[in-house]
Amino acid sequence: MSEETENNIGEQFSKAEHYVAENRKSLLVIGGAIVALVLIYFSYQKFIMSPREKEAAAQSYVAERYFEQDSLDKAINGDGNFLGFVGIIDEYGSTKSGNLAHYYLGFCYLNKGQYDLAIEQLKEFSSNDELLLALAYTGIADANVELNQLDNACSYYSKAASKSPNAFTAPIALLKLGITYEQLNENQKAVDTYNKIKKEFADTNEARDIDKYIARASAKI
Repeated sequence: MSEETENNIGEQFSKAEHYVAENRKSLLVIGGAIVALVLIYFSYQKFIMSPREKEAAAQSYVAERYFEQDSLDKAINGDGNFLGFVGIIDEYGSTKSGNLAHYYLGFCYLNKGQYDLAIEQLKEFSSNDELLLALAYTGIADANVELNQLDNACSYYSKAASKSPNAFTAPIALLKLGITYEQLNENQKAVDTYNKIKKEFADTNEARDIDKYIARASAKI
């Protein structure tokens, strides 16, 4: 190392030491503030969010049972003792159960024929679970079909099929997509979609009669 380089390094250290000495009080305040914020965050997670997550999960358990029993009004609004999905969102919206309540509430509204509300709630749902997200997209598309918003429906069926290309949700979304393309008289797109089912999901229920769908759409090209 040259003498000039050593002098430059020494000068930089000297400047740093001088800065710290002059700004020691400010740096300590900033450091203390960062530590305080970290402590506040972990305290919030432990003493506030964790108990609320448990409360929300307990409320959601009951609402989900009503949903499974097709008691949609109780699932939506509660039974007087436990909250429904609307109340869970209002009370525990920042929790995981509060987020999942959007999913269930969306399908409650879909099953009750309240399609605009179904779309609104399902769009509020977010998840890293690609299967659940694909089902939510399919629900949004179904609601759009009922509202005769077929272009929107196609968009969400496509999202559902590509988001989670599994043999459970994808062929269902693709079949609905093909049928919706036919409704829009986009018959070549319908044929391509049906052929995708035939090629990629040959062992599924949706593929069993797919040749009939292909023939029908092909006849209209």
